[in-house]
Amino acid sequence: MPATSNTASLSQRLASAPADWHRDALAELDGASVLVTGGTGSFGRRFVETILTAARPRRVIIFSRDEFKQYEMQQHLGPEWGSRLRFFIGDVRDRERLEMAMRDVDLCVHAAALKHVPAAEYNPMECIHTNVYGAENVVRAALNTGVRKVVALSTDKAANPINLYGASKLASDKIFIAANNLTGSLGTRFSVVRYGNVVGSRGSVLPFFRKLIDDGAQTLPITDARMTRFWITLQHGVEFVISSFALMQGGEIFVPKIPSMRIVDMARAMAPHLPHRVVGIRPGEKLHEVMITEDDSRQTFELADRYVIEPAFTFWSHESYEKLGARPVPDGFRYASDTNTDWLDADRLTALLAGTP
Repeated sequence: MPATSNTASLSQRLASAPADWHRDALAELDGASVLVTGGTGSFGRRFVETILTAARPRRVIIFSRDEFKQYEMQQHLGPEWGSRLRFFIGDVRDRERLEMAMRDVDLCVHAAALKHVPAAEYNPMECIHTNVYGAENVVRAALNTGVRKVVALSTDKAANPINLYGASKLASDKIFIAANNLTGSLGTRFSVVRYGNVVGSRGSVLPFFRKLIDDGAQTLPITDARMTRFWITLQHGVEFVISSFALMQGGEIFVPKIPSMRIVDMARAMAPHLPHRVVGIRPGEKLHEVMITEDDSRQTFELADRYVIEPAFTFWSHESYEKLGARPVPDGFRYASDTNTDWLDADRLTALLAGTP
């Protein structure tokens, strides 16, 4: 997607939103030095494109392991951003390299992770080293260099995890939340954004179905006819992270209100002429995803576009959220893909694929 294609929609949506934090979201980035771990991934690329065209960051640092992806990203963005962009080859497993990259950084988005569920099951220590020890390294590097705010990307699989990837991201979430207890006079704040499957991202079922259809498949494989998932567009995820920087106090888990869809309905919407073939659930896979558990409901409140799971900190204050109309969710509330009140149909799925807000 061209770097300028989302500028108007982002600015208009954030500027016209009813809550004050949206109006301050882009201003949070103006003049700031921003670092993105995993910056050459799907999220990182879109996030960098968005903030370069919709805000005025002083410097944007892409921190990732793959020099060829960095080269491709640099070519895609073009030379006009050269004075603001920095490409750092490095791994979140390497704390010294992280500290070098984070010098004079104001805001950090932690998007680096090993995300493939079966690969994590087969290579558990690699998953732990990147997702758990990597989270610790980001926290320590941010504290040692005086980064102002850190937002870490999580996943719906971190709530009641049944696979190692989800468990590692739950551990990562706990590390970032607890890091707020270590900041002292530094003032560094850490928060987490947790959302569902990204429409069209690498590894999601949608491009998999699309490839099968394009290759002339006679059937589409369905793991289970009952399976549901949360869905969010890449641009919505980027905008949600930007708004979270402006809203965060430190220690929150932000969960967007997003729609669900049955996998079988997605298959029918994409290829109504093809029959389905049930292949069974893969190891470590759930029938339905949960983003807020019943136990979390006691610490969760609701805003217009999101839920916020608050931390159990003595410094925590409801006041700023109460001004935005926050209200507690009912005790026993559960935000799950099968009990969601917002559902995608074929038309809305088509609109999402077309990039419609």
